[in-house]
Amino acid sequence: MAKKSKGPRVIIKMSSTESPYRFSTTKNKRNNPSRLELRRYDPVLRRHVLFKEEK
Repeated sequence: MAKKSKGPRVIIKMSSTESPYRFSTTKNKRNNPSRLELRRYDPVLRRHVLFKEEK
């Protein structure tokens, strides 16, 4: 059963800039209204790369 949304926190998809790998996470829209960019480990490439928030 899906969790009901409470407040400004939303589920977003993050996609790697160098491979097709994707993962989902949450963010607080009140604190971060712009698109999120993080350096995370990509298991496909086996190194850290930039992940950008998808629409």
